[in-house]
Amino acid sequence: MFEKISLDDAQNLPVWRRPIALLVLMAIGMPVAFNVWSALLNNFVIEVAGFDGADIGLLHTVREIPGFLAVLVIYLLFLFREQTLGLVSLLLLGVATAVTAYFPSMAGILMITMLSSIGFHYYETVNQSLQLQWLDKKTAPKTLGYLLAVGSAATLVAYGLIVLSWKRFDLSYEVVYMVGGGVTAVIALYCMFAFPQFESRTPQARKMVLKKRYWLYYAMQFMAGARRQIFVVFAGFMMVERFGFDVHEITALYLINLVANMALAPLFGHAVSRFGERRTLIFEYAGLVIVFLAYGGIYFFGWGLVLACVLYVIDHMLFALALALKTYFQKIADPEDIAPTAAVAFTINHIAAVFLPVLLGLLWLVSPGAVFALAAVMAGISLFLATLIPRHPEKGNETRLVRYSPTPAE
Repeated sequence: MFEKISLDDAQNLPVWRRPIALLVLMAIGMPVAFNVWSALLNNFVIEVAGFDGADIGLLHTVREIPGFLAVLVIYLLFLFREQTLGLVSLLLLGVATAVTAYFPSMAGILMITMLSSIGFHYYETVNQSLQLQWLDKKTAPKTLGYLLAVGSAATLVAYGLIVLSWKRFDLSYEVVYMVGGGVTAVIALYCMFAFPQFESRTPQARKMVLKKRYWLYYAMQFMAGARRQIFVVFAGFMMVERFGFDVHEITALYLINLVANMALAPLFGHAVSRFGERRTLIFEYAGLVIVFLAYGGIYFFGWGLVLACVLYVIDHMLFALALALKTYFQKIADPEDIAPTAAVAFTINHIAAVFLPVLLGLLWLVSPGAVFALAAVMAGISLFLATLIPRHPEKGNETRLVRYSPTPAE
């Protein structure tokens, strides 16, 4: 990782040492650790630590604190190059996931969750920045779709092994967490030594960047973070608490999501490329309004398990369309703003995440249906914001509320 090479010269390297190969390996590594952790989490905390809705809300509030502090990545870039910071963060995620089951108390789970969350959120911040710097604007939506599909394929293998072997071999949480986290850690170590240091075409600003013309992107990031918490925290928890799903059953549901992602993520990338970010995001948020209202109906009207499973899969699919928000920013951003704005956007995305899970965990104890009704309102606000995206966003044409003033040719 000590060899430095420009992105243009990197195209002369063997395919397995090019930037796209690194993005593919990272796309494989992160989902394995994160999704193994997620698949086992609800059963682990309920069976081992006796968590209720308030406890799971607290856990996810703690998990989101590093996301809220993602803006610190800007200052870490004074010490580390982006590529190095991303891989170190991926290594931390893998190691922390591997040892999760060895801390079965409330305090232990919160501590190890904080460490894995630092790895996850700092990795995601840097990864998003590198993707937008390294990928061409014209092909970025399609490539991001393929990277999502690759990550889903890797996770599919991990989940498939859990489903097939959890009961047959009476696996323990210790073994599964160790293997899942270990795979991610090995991938991170390999990437550190197998790839040169790729030099981006535009040096990134190493300071806080907040620009008025990015306001719509900031607002959509805030709402996406608030809305996402309800899916991440409570949709899976509902499947275990209300319908009594076991580890292999909830993992089987994840498998369906992954197969759908493998098939549809590349198509979503092509859809963004063809129909544009505005139409794609309007479709996503309109779908999420309907899904969250139907989630609420499970509690208000006693709708059954089959509908809950169908909604869970549709919910997961719609979130994959969020890649359109990345490419919207790529089109309107100054090239040197990508890294610092990725950090700022992650912090904005996690503002609500710090307090919403614990507050909604308390509301969950009173009315789970009300939690999902609130999510539908949030999705509706996102739907309104999506209508403000221009058909062809670019610098000077960030929203439909401003008069378009083309950037003069250089």
